[in-house]
Amino acid sequence: MLFPHIKKALSMSANKTPPETMAWGEGVFLVSLPICILVALLGIIDPDGLARIAGAITDATFRALDWFYLSIIVGFLVLSLWLAFGKYGRLKLGGPDTEPEFAYPSWLAMLFAAGMGAGLLYWGVAEPVLHFTQAPGHVPGSPAAARHAMVMTIFHWGIHAWAVYSIAALVLAYFGFRRQTPYLPGAPLRSAFTGWWVKPVGLLADILAIVAVALGVAGAVAMGILQLQSGLHVVIGTPSNSTMVLVVLLALVVASYMTSAATSVDKGIRILSNLNMGMAIVLMLFVLLVGPTGALLRNVLTAFGDYTSQLASLSFQLYPYQDEAVSTWFRGWTVTYFIWWISWAPFVGVFIARISRGRTIREFVMGVLVVPTLFTILWFSIYGGLGLYEELYGAGGLVALVQQDINIALFAFFDRLPLSLFLSWVSLILVFIFVVTSVDSATFVLGMLTTQGALNPPVRRKLTWGVTLGALGAAMMFAGNPAAIKAVSVVGAIPFTFILLLQIAALLRALAEDTAEKGIS
Repeated sequence: MLFPHIKKALSMSANKTPPETMAWGEGVFLVSLPICILVALLGIIDPDGLARIAGAITDATFRALDWFYLSIIVGFLVLSLWLAFGKYGRLKLGGPDTEPEFAYPSWLAMLFAAGMGAGLLYWGVAEPVLHFTQAPGHVPGSPAAARHAMVMTIFHWGIHAWAVYSIAALVLAYFGFRRQTPYLPGAPLRSAFTGWWVKPVGLLADILAIVAVALGVAGAVAMGILQLQSGLHVVIGTPSNSTMVLVVLLALVVASYMTSAATSVDKGIRILSNLNMGMAIVLMLFVLLVGPTGALLRNVLTAFGDYTSQLASLSFQLYPYQDEAVSTWFRGWTVTYFIWWISWAPFVGVFIARISRGRTIREFVMGVLVVPTLFTILWFSIYGGLGLYEELYGAGGLVALVQQDINIALFAFFDRLPLSLFLSWVSLILVFIFVVTSVDSATFVLGMLTTQGALNPPVRRKLTWGVTLGALGAAMMFAGNPAAIKAVSVVGAIPFTFILLLQIAALLRALAEDTAEKGIS
């Protein structure tokens, strides 16, 4: 989901990395890289074994701590709003006289773009259709179940996800602009705290963030490639379960982002990314106009109203008196999603932090929470809304197709629309570019995180991470199903959750200290 302008944004930063600190980054690299390589090797050699191990870890964690993770995600949202509207809301990310680097339209557009990615294309139709028959609370396949499916989908992708990003980015932005620390997960801890434990915990923070980012991004790579394979099967008839097709697609993706990483030529990638986002929006508007436009617009408003009115109750719904099937659904969807956003937090947070110099905390929080959430509601209400409309009042059959092969959902959906072949080709291009640009940015960020925040990481370091991400993507791809991919993707985020809580403590301490010394600026 990361906006690919990240390399340009980071390169404009004034923060510099002292040469004497490079040894720290080298140590982080030498610990985190073998962990990622071991996971990749296990997945390539024994993908079923990797899926079982990741599934066992996540299942045991979720069974014991689902209440904990739901609580802290809700806590992130409450904390974001408290920081925005409390006494710190007027505090600037930078000095008192710092002006924003980007005008409101550009800044909001970039925030909007940060929420775009292959994930929205992958799940835009599939998730509402699946919840239509699986989500607890209503008779499967009924109109009430359709409304509930929309609410649950938006709940998973909406304001709670962006609250995680808001907190993660705000910590980095505050310490980066107010205390001139590098954009490293451990930097706020080293700045705010003292004691024997700070150095090892700061080192652990950097390592866990790298592992969480690598696994999270690799999961997106795997899902993107599986969707590309299904799309090619629909469009040109390639085998739907061919390992060779998967390998070729992975090779093309890896070659594309490695070329950009090696040459540091990101102008073309930026142009393609802007074009990609424009195409995605045009595609969404096309679906709106050629579909039952009135019904879809009613769905947008209804979904918005249902989501906002049910937000509080859903935020504390753990289904304590339901049977095991309901609990399994809750852990497999809601809890997994919420931890997945934590795995992406160090990655997306770097970019959001970097573009927000000069904004007040109130402006920052409201921009990060509101704009992407509104777009999420619009996206799923149109794509998922039309899919549900087809099931209730059209030809139907999407549920069976998605349950048989979730990767084919988008293309089966387009088959119901005019110009279906053209739409499928456009979506294939969109998915490919989204995956390439996200991983391209990830190689840069991982290179930065393993060179003590260097704003121009060595090409060799970026290429090393590029190969590693490709191997991790292959490992998850061979695991073969979205549930296994999600399980592996969130493993790294489970321990990083506690680092994020320490970062919050560091932020609150720094806010209290800085405002006590200097007053609120």
